[in-house]
Amino acid sequence: MSDDNIAPYSLHPLLPQEAQDQAEIEPVVTLHIGFLLMPEYTLSTFSNAIGILRMANRLSGRELYRWSIYSLDGEPVTSSCGLEIQIYGALKSATDVKILLVCGGYHIRQYCTKLLTDALRGFAKKKIPLGGLCTGSYALATAGLLDGYRCTIHWENLASMREEFPKLQLSSKLFAIDRDRYTCSGGISSIDLMLSLIASIHGHQLVQQISEQFSCDRVRTEKDAQRAPLQYLIGASQPRLVDAVTLMESNTEEPLTLDEVANYVGISRRQLERLFNRYLHCAPSRYYLELRLSRARLLLLQTSIPVIDVAISCGFSTAPHFSRCYSDLYGIPPSNERRMRS
Repeated sequence: MSDDNIAPYSLHPLLPQEAQDQAEIEPVVTLHIGFLLMPEYTLSTFSNAIGILRMANRLSGRELYRWSIYSLDGEPVTSSCGLEIQIYGALKSATDVKILLVCGGYHIRQYCTKLLTDALRGFAKKKIPLGGLCTGSYALATAGLLDGYRCTIHWENLASMREEFPKLQLSSKLFAIDRDRYTCSGGISSIDLMLSLIASIHGHQLVQQISEQFSCDRVRTEKDAQRAPLQYLIGASQPRLVDAVTLMESNTEEPLTLDEVANYVGISRRQLERLFNRYLHCAPSRYYLELRLSRARLLLLQTSIPVIDVAISCGFSTAPHFSRCYSDLYGIPPSNERRMRS
């Protein structure tokens, strides 16, 4: 959608009166976000991001956000599903955007030309925050613009990305926000990324209203991991690490010691710790704990099992210990998690 096609925004007739009154009093600071569409970009990831911004405007009764859509050369770009949408212009015309998000998809490597990397580096020199949706992260990494930043990409690309860019702080989380870099793993994770951005600027109340409009059962955070087979996250070259994680996944109610895990897979405990730190970026004890807590969270959100039974089934001997560990990871106690679901 070009700026010329954005209709003047008016208050929504269904907006609560107090929101309309607030909209009339408070000055509007509109954040202009540019979307760079790469060939074969993932349409659903892009449209989910736009949809969240549109809903923020609708529910607030103000133009909090506007967006423009670019291609590298200004020519139409076809998405991976074969659809085209209207382009505002060439990337060089994006002179007033406050954030630029690169929307990637299939075969991203072949589209990362010198023209693209030079253009992205130009935005970085102007201190414009940059982000990548789906495989858009790869384009930023190719330009050297994710060095020293925490970032993520779709799980199918994680292993190859780690091999090609070993210095990246690459995460398997749904999305990552690190200073002026915004990346998400694709699919509906662009919803989570944009909700987190909106929450940082306009607060959690607006985010809660948006998530209700999108029928989201909960707002996911940077601590939520992508659900993917482990071999995609670390590659197929570490079978002992895969075996160790499989053992952990199969023994959540009665957790094994790290020495037992190491013995079962045929390596020393020190070797086990090195593998986890190198490929999963955490100690094996921490990984095991978060694995059990993740399973506990699913039980809390999807069942009515008493909290103490959830704790025991995930290897915690006491409710206070479970609650403390859960709060440290997710920011709220397990009882509150269930109440929020209700």
